[in-house]
Amino acid sequence: MNVNMKLFIMLVILAATSPASPGGNASGGPKVVLTLDSAVALALGQNRDVMIAEQDRYRADAQVNEAWSGALPQLSLTGTYTRNVRLPVLFLPPNTAFNPGNSTETLELGSNNSYLLGATLSQVLFSRKVGVALDIAHTYHDFAEQGYRATKEDVTLAVKKAFYAVLLAKELAGANREGLDVVRSNVENVRLQYAHGNAAEYDLLRAEVELANTEPLLISADNALLLSMNALKNLLAIPLDTEIDVAGGFTFDEVPAEALESARRDALSSNPAILQLALQESMLDMNISIERAEYFPTLSLVGAYQYQTQDNTFAFRSYMWATSLNVGLQLSFPLFDGFRTSARTEEATIDRDKVHYARLKAEEGLKIQLQAAELRMAEAKKRIVGQERNVAQAEKAVSIAQTRYRSGVGTQLELMDSQVAMTRARATRAQAVYDFLVAKAEWENTAGNTFTH
Repeated sequence: MNVNMKLFIMLVILAATSPASPGGNASGGPKVVLTLDSAVALALGQNRDVMIAEQDRYRADAQVNEAWSGALPQLSLTGTYTRNVRLPVLFLPPNTAFNPGNSTETLELGSNNSYLLGATLSQVLFSRKVGVALDIAHTYHDFAEQGYRATKEDVTLAVKKAFYAVLLAKELAGANREGLDVVRSNVENVRLQYAHGNAAEYDLLRAEVELANTEPLLISADNALLLSMNALKNLLAIPLDTEIDVAGGFTFDEVPAEALESARRDALSSNPAILQLALQESMLDMNISIERAEYFPTLSLVGAYQYQTQDNTFAFRSYMWATSLNVGLQLSFPLFDGFRTSARTEEATIDRDKVHYARLKAEEGLKIQLQAAELRMAEAKKRIVGQERNVAQAEKAVSIAQTRYRSGVGTQLELMDSQVAMTRARATRAQAVYDFLVAKAEWENTAGNTFTH
């Protein structure tokens, strides 16, 4: 099943299980309504970065198999045909039983055509490299798994931010739309009063100018909403002509104090980036052993079987074939390699130490990131609480200003100021909620707990 077909099936399932919504795609299909969970699930199944990281996992599996090959027997078959254009010779010294003459003679050996079939077997019996190579391969497999997890968590974080950006854009568009409705209602009211001679032309012109100034704000907010949805589609690998919507209230849940404390305590052991550095340091430590293994001997069991013949004709059925079989032990012990092994061991040690310091630096940075995310959540929470009170007061102020203006007690300036204050209070509250949600998502990512919503 190709990627496009998988994507189509997932979109159909999402559309079928999502709340019903009016409208549809530009391509004629149903509108896809996404929750945060479904958006994350879709990204983890379709996002290109996740798919690349998954291929690294498969590669790690293959490297484990490759490492095992060094511990398993090596068997090879060979076949050779040789055309002896000039046959090799054997020199026969003079005055011997085979050459009674006084001068050296030559005797041609073999035939014009030579055939050789052989099988060679080799099995390592002792080598310090093989065992360490297996350990490195298994550690690299764990390294790739943590890399896959880190990619999934980074993609999850990006999807959350994009999803929250859409929710924020919807809130801002809604606030501007409500503000525009207030301005339009005011214009209609002023026009009615002006028609009955209860309002001056100046008041009408001022109300119409305010309407003209407010309409572009809504257009800008709608454009921001469209762009945020396109950014979310890109992360989810959804075609841009697919119409989507997001479901979920623009609310927040506080992180329990015990969860914050647990993250401070366990983040170093759960964050995939830190775990990757620890595994990389372990692999480089094993690499030092690989380089030092050059000082030690290698013992192997070897064997060979050959099946050969020579003949000047091509009458294969009448050829005489000879066989040979040998087995033995092969010991290889390096005596002097020009200090290559010591130099490579030193290089491997330096590489290990560099990663060690990088891990320590990353651990320190992780603690700072965790604390920063906690502070941003606490700061955003205070802003939310304050802005909720401001929104309620601003809404009440608009209602009072409208009543005062209709009664001829208040002024149009008072009404417009209250409307602007209400729109600003709602936008500020929405921004504070967005900041809290993003800070929480970053805290989850830093703590290695991204998949908790």
